[in-house]
Amino acid sequence: MPKMKTHSGAKKRFKVTANGKVRGRRAFSTHILQKKSPKRKRRQARPSWISPHDEPQVKTLLGVKRRQRG
Repeated sequence: MPKMKTHSGAKKRFKVTANGKVRGRRAFSTHILQKKSPKRKRRQARPSWISPHDEPQVKTLLGVKRRQRG
């Protein structure tokens, strides 16, 4: 079976940390910013953690293997 290719869109959008958690951009932070408060825009600028529910799917797209315990 051939090797699985890394998903081009996912590799541009997500980063896996050394501990195995996934970081990504927040939604609602690119346009229609006039009505949003400065505090909210500052929070949106920082990367966020991807939910544990979505992590396995993102890691599969990125080709990250699961750690073996033991």
